[in-house]
Amino acid sequence: MPKAVLIRGARQLLTLRGSSGPRRGTDLRNLAIIPDGAVLIVNGRIHDVGPSRRLENLALARQADLIDASGRVVMPGFVDSHTHLASGPLRFHDSSAALNLARTIQQLSPRTLRAQALHSIENALRHGTTTMESRSGFGVTDANELKILRVHAALQELSLPLISTFVANTPNLLPLIHRRKLAQFAAAPFGDLARAFLLAAQQLKFALQISAGVGSPTEAIALALELDVSSISHLQNATPTDAIRLAQSQTVATLLPGPIFHLGTNNYPPARTLIDAGVAIALGTGFHPETSPSQSMQMTIALACRAMNMTPAEALSASTINAAHALRLASSIGSLESGKAADLLLLDIPDYRELPYHFGMNLVHMVIKNGQILVERSEVKWPIR
Repeated sequence: MPKAVLIRGARQLLTLRGSSGPRRGTDLRNLAIIPDGAVLIVNGRIHDVGPSRRLENLALARQADLIDASGRVVMPGFVDSHTHLASGPLRFHDSSAALNLARTIQQLSPRTLRAQALHSIENALRHGTTTMESRSGFGVTDANELKILRVHAALQELSLPLISTFVANTPNLLPLIHRRKLAQFAAAPFGDLARAFLLAAQQLKFALQISAGVGSPTEAIALALELDVSSISHLQNATPTDAIRLAQSQTVATLLPGPIFHLGTNNYPPARTLIDAGVAIALGTGFHPETSPSQSMQMTIALACRAMNMTPAEALSASTINAAHALRLASSIGSLESGKAADLLLLDIPDYRELPYHFGMNLVHMVIKNGQILVERSEVKWPIR
């Protein structure tokens, strides 16, 4: 017998279905909402979505385990398309003893580094992230970079929702990483060596990413378009002309408000300029223990709405289906559609537009990954004496 689960009675079911490519412009606001919606899950995949009344009458639904979503928002799980999970412990921005005692990646054993990364993943799951990317790039030495990538591989063996990205500007490790299948993406910070690195990675069939860096992103965008990279990040200094050029490509602009907020630079990416030009944008936490120590996509959405003038609908599209496109996984995650993985959230709010207002709060009631409940918030027991 197939294992069936029926989630019914959602106040708002945000499906984000119906788009063949990443959402752009006004389409970012189209969440394809079904009031009083339901999702039928069979063997870990979405079998059907629609009004509760229709799905409750399906033969498979009559024998399904039931989850009551009354009064709640149901939506796809968040996709965090830019993190540094295996980067060691928190580093403090002061001269206290804590800073002097902070360990480097080189000093950490693979077991300790993996345990710290796993803790970060668990925090992300509690806040609704069901798929995430993790990057190397801070190991400095080849040995440390390989240590980070091996931690990624060990976490993937636990069936965790992790995509591995190798970040470098020289190609010497690429053949080894390719042979051992330690990364799915190769990414480069833009500079004189970026083109050669990305070309070498492209020949080995890695998917590509690029970081525009702190200066003008014009040349980085040109390289991104030339090599058809999946995503480009760090676009704080993008101009309207840059946006128009980027809009002509399939490259997704990954915006990272978290590091800007944490470091206090106030130089947020020009989201409105990019969206109005038709650029496909995604959001990521940019999690890193020094520059962006938050695994909460909910906080990222709040920052996107408050500091970058995005609407809640735009931020949700950028955090789900467009982020899935940035990771080239949109055929299997990012929206609630028949045949896709049953990765979804139940939120303790009746309207998705509340999400950015409750900054600093975790509104997740339940996290479901591949049809399995991974997180369920415990209820407060009354009376409190």
